[in-house]
Amino acid sequence: MPSVLLPRPERAAPAAPRTAPKRRTRVFALAEARWAATALALFLIALPLQLTGAPAWAWGPLYAAAYVTGGWEPARTGLTALREKTLDVDLLMIVAAIGAASIGQVMDGALLIVIFATSGALEALATARTQDAVRGLLDLAPATATRLGDDGSEPTVATEDLVVGDAILVRPGERIGADGRVLEGISEVDQATITGEPLPVAKETGDEVFAGTLNGTGALRVEVERDASDSVIARIVAMVEEASATKAPTQLFIEKVEQRYSLGMVFATLAVFLIPLAFGADLTGSLLRAMTFMIVASPCAVVLATMPPLLSAIANAGRHGVLVKSAVVMERLGQVDAVALDKTGTLTEGTPRVTDIRLLDGSGLDGDSGLDGDSGLAENALLALAAAVEHPSEHPLARAVVDAARTRGLAIAGMRDFTSTPGVGVTATVDGHTVAVGAPARLLDDNDDTLSARAAEVVADLEDGGRTAVVVLRDGVPVGVLGVADRLRPDAAATVASLTKLTSGTPILITGDNPRAAARLAAEAGITGDDVHAGLLPRDKVEAVRRLAARGRKVLVIGDGVNDAPALAAAHTGIAMGRAGSDLALETADAVVVRDELATVPKVIALSRAARRLVVQNLVIAGVFISGLVIWDLVGHLPLPLGVLGHEGSTVIVGLNGLRLLRDAAWNRAAQDTRNASRERGAS
Repeated sequence: MPSVLLPRPERAAPAAPRTAPKRRTRVFALAEARWAATALALFLIALPLQLTGAPAWAWGPLYAAAYVTGGWEPARTGLTALREKTLDVDLLMIVAAIGAASIGQVMDGALLIVIFATSGALEALATARTQDAVRGLLDLAPATATRLGDDGSEPTVATEDLVVGDAILVRPGERIGADGRVLEGISEVDQATITGEPLPVAKETGDEVFAGTLNGTGALRVEVERDASDSVIARIVAMVEEASATKAPTQLFIEKVEQRYSLGMVFATLAVFLIPLAFGADLTGSLLRAMTFMIVASPCAVVLATMPPLLSAIANAGRHGVLVKSAVVMERLGQVDAVALDKTGTLTEGTPRVTDIRLLDGSGLDGDSGLDGDSGLAENALLALAAAVEHPSEHPLARAVVDAARTRGLAIAGMRDFTSTPGVGVTATVDGHTVAVGAPARLLDDNDDTLSARAAEVVADLEDGGRTAVVVLRDGVPVGVLGVADRLRPDAAATVASLTKLTSGTPILITGDNPRAAARLAAEAGITGDDVHAGLLPRDKVEAVRRLAARGRKVLVIGDGVNDAPALAAAHTGIAMGRAGSDLALETADAVVVRDELATVPKVIALSRAARRLVVQNLVIAGVFISGLVIWDLVGHLPLPLGVLGHEGSTVIVGLNGLRLLRDAAWNRAAQDTRNASRERGAS
């Protein structure tokens, strides 16, 4: 077999970011946030003044300012809705706050204003951040491309001006400007933003490429097959927006509840005020009874019945590395009954590592190298030889080989005449020998000698096991094969077992990686058979999630890449891995595992379920207090101070009950529940 001599490629430009540039709306860039913060500050200044006995002129204007700054936006929104013949709870709360103030309960009214203003600001911020992330995704696709003219010209044009059938030139290090197919050239393309694959993929004539993916060290001529508006990147944006909109039915249900409650409160308050007047009651007494009714029937206790448990659970989860973006999300987490996991960067660490070192008998490294009788030293010799050649390369496989050599403390020899060919491998001269390291399909072609045949067997064995095989040749002779694979997270199997127990079903794996690698890693994690879905593009992941949802399942999707964002948005709830997660995934997801500890996912689900149980308890407590006080006010004579005391007392009780989840004991109980689930699963 002749020596492998590879031509020197063009020098690649610096690698572009794998994720979309950050576009982040500042909190106080939103008018809702500025008004809510102002109202909260005014309330916090006025409250201690009132409680310490300061004169009314000291705290009264502050409360009034809080009413105006926090209430004008929901009041405007409520009046606009009223003009459209709908009545929402925001307007009702403004009326309740004003009513409370009119009978001297200024602080109660201000508290209502602050709560609703803050809630509106958080909702506006979440919406703005998601929109920023979706817009930022479009920045992955380059604004210009080099179009090849029939006359040999190479003008730079806007990618939006490209049409199907155009040919473009993609130089080393550039992002591909359009979805298309390779006409000429060989290179390796980083497709992590689209497929989630951890390693660049070799591309040659006839292979499909996607807009926004990063070209490696070779030049490609690509025929455009889709308009810019129909590219995979553009469709990801559309799918995120469409999937986000599918959450609207829940919002519509809430609006219906608000309508009924609001209308009921309006009619009930008017009735409490007008009916006594019809029977000769005095105006002041009727107004006082109506305002007392407005206060005791107000939903403060109901709001606090729900929020403290959920917010406490959010705070507790945050201390343990899980960022849950809202109380709604925390509630939804406890409802999930199916889980879909991404592979690369989620179930695995996302970093390729050398897993196998296979020497070939008779290659020389096992005998002629002077390392007879010690296979460990012979393996070191093979690894050191490969690392010496791979050292100058920036390819992820090369980094894995060099890192493995350094981990073993091996000396990396000097080399010269380094060359690299995309899709083939690298070659260099080491200690007078020509050494090539690269793709078996390229380096072992047309060789039927014994060593090449043996190398092909080893390659097939590694690939069947889900590894990426890298062959090493010295002076044209195969001397060994390295197996490289992404490594399963240490807590992956236990997490899968816990999720299986919590949801009464095995999680499914949805990945863009190749089926063999996906099946191997899934089996190690406890996911097998029909639950493994590999080779998926973003739209395929969405379809997998929707198929589960169509069966009535509430699906939790866990992912980390841009390619996972549509599935995260389509799911009932989405969780992103935070350390290596793309901006779009982090913004689209409902929760983020900040420290990349996969084992926290079942714990936060268990914590959510505990919060939901407390919500039910609090709603019962609030309902008993409110109904009791309302009945007392209607059929008897409820003194206003006693009504306020009962109303505030129920609020304090449900608030304190909800705050129980702030304690570390609540997280520890959730952790214990998941450990028990994991052990039970393992025993079964």
